[in-house]
Amino acid sequence: MEYLGWDQVEAGAILPSFEEAACDIVELKQEERKYAKTNSYTASVADWRVFKPVYNRDICIDCQNCWVFCPDTAIIARDKKMIGIDYEHCKGCGVCVEVCPTNPKSLLMFAETEDNDVALSQWPEKKKKEK
Repeated sequence: MEYLGWDQVEAGAILPSFEEAACDIVELKQEERKYAKTNSYTASVADWRVFKPVYNRDICIDCQNCWVFCPDTAIIARDKKMIGIDYEHCKGCGVCVEVCPTNPKSLLMFAETEDNDVALSQWPEKKKKEK
């Protein structure tokens, strides 16, 4: 298969995500799937990220909203439990934070240079509901 540059791909072209048929792909973990060379999973796409989501396990209710809505499969979940963020594929869009229903949110955006442990120490307290 000959690979074309971004300026050579015809409008409307389809780039395959996997090397094989994707019939049972949902049963495999991300790292077990045979991704095609044209799939963004095989390359780091986070170089331009300015803000990153930081995840607080103590607040998470495992609703899976972040996993469902993440446009780059950067949320790592196993057995319907959130276990972390794949920073190699996270672009820092903040969608995961927006869809998080907890109070306070279990995902918050911090500067890319912020250490995750420092970010966790700055987590806000739960807001009381106004009557």
